[in-house]
Amino acid sequence: MSASPLAALAERALKWSAATTIARFVLQFVAQVALARLLGPGNFGVYGIGLAVLTFVGFLSGASFSYSLMLAPRLSDEDIRFSFTWQLVAGVLSAIAMFAAAPALAGFFGDPRVEPMVQVLSLASLLIAAAAPATYLLQRDLNFRVLGLVQLASYAAGYLAVGVPLALTGHGAMALGIACVVQSAVALVLTYRARPHPVRPLWRHADGGDALATGRAVFLTNVVNWLLANLDRVIIGRVLNATSVGLFTVAYNLASIPNTLLLGALQPAFLATGARLQDDRQRLAQGWLLGLASVLVLALPVAAALAVLAGDVVALLYGPPWAASGWVLAVLFLCLPAWASWGLSTPVLWNTGRRQYEFLLQLPVLAVAAPLWWWLAPGGIVGIALASACVVFARSAVIVHAALRALGLRWGAVLPDLGRGLLLALLCAGAAEAARAAAAPLGLPLVSLAAGSLAAFGAGMAVLWLRPRALGEDALLALSRLVPGLARRLAAVAPVPPREVAP
Repeated sequence: MSASPLAALAERALKWSAATTIARFVLQFVAQVALARLLGPGNFGVYGIGLAVLTFVGFLSGASFSYSLMLAPRLSDEDIRFSFTWQLVAGVLSAIAMFAAAPALAGFFGDPRVEPMVQVLSLASLLIAAAAPATYLLQRDLNFRVLGLVQLASYAAGYLAVGVPLALTGHGAMALGIACVVQSAVALVLTYRARPHPVRPLWRHADGGDALATGRAVFLTNVVNWLLANLDRVIIGRVLNATSVGLFTVAYNLASIPNTLLLGALQPAFLATGARLQDDRQRLAQGWLLGLASVLVLALPVAAALAVLAGDVVALLYGPPWAASGWVLAVLFLCLPAWASWGLSTPVLWNTGRRQYEFLLQLPVLAVAAPLWWWLAPGGIVGIALASACVVFARSAVIVHAALRALGLRWGAVLPDLGRGLLLALLCAGAAEAARAAAAPLGLPLVSLAAGSLAAFGAGMAVLWLRPRALGEDALLALSRLVPGLARRLAAVAPVPPREVAP
């Protein structure tokens, strides 16, 4: 495939991914708010513990043997059969292990409700494993329209059509567990229907060694990522209680929705496209710097404004029982650009033959984070949140640095965009705080939230309209591609020629 068709395909994939990502954001937001209000922090905490276990098991059962399908330069039916066979074996063994470990996990966390939750979610781990090959094949094909629609339909079926009614009829935490299983089952059916593949078992394969090596690297990387992303909640559940886990989990989930959706739109498209550009480091670097500039310049101001408004968000959406989540949410909102920068940089390592780097480079961070979380846990979830934020920024710095070295670049290639983003963040956060202070005497979270949001948005739009060059060439280029109507305005006042990447 020539450069031009590949670029057009990648851009089309990115637009579809962005569109379905926005729809998923709305859907997840509505479902999470409704379920949090219906179930309360305790039930959400039990589900949060079960989901942490499922995420860990899913790293082996859900991706390890299928990831290579997206990365391979060429693919045959034998490659697919081999990956599917071992993926399903891993899924069955992982589900059995998860089910059997449920009583011990309930004892560890001191809450008997954890046992049935983990046992129900063990079925979801098997379903996720079975769906993995078709999912990664869709990503390889850059078919993010279908993939996004599948994710929308499965989430709606699980959490809105099943989860909310079960919560209304008094099923407590199990409403969330059953919803997760339904979502996984619907996703399996729809992904396989959209991307059917051979399922006849194949136990040995000439290129199986490479696939298994990739699987091992994926598994080790995901174990380290899981520990860094979930160990805080495990320690909260062990040292404190399920209610504290629920308060922290809701804040974490809400803060991570924009990041999850942003990476869901950017990372798979960049990884799949990058797999076709493994021998063209110049174009790979240009694409990465374009995405990173978009995150630093455009996401930093949004994150800062959201942090200012976090208390009003919690008060308005969840009510008084969730008030303790407000401060945690503010801290985690500030992590959004770091999360996104790290997630956007990992494909560079994989596409440049450095698949071991992601987990090896994060081991020192884990060695410091684990005792820090344990030491801070007795003081409550605020200390844990601060430590978690430090961990996110450390992980981001380590992975971005490794990506720069992999592409032969220096920090000077990204620092100007970071500076622009920080200045815009101060402007938008200051505008939001000033508007909140003006609305504070009314004592109405909705008014305060609306005033702060409009002020921050107005400040950002004023910069874009009056001084668009302040955003930098890469951010402007990204905006003009994602919002075609904006391209004409930008072309008139701030033309953005293609940028050459220099070390």
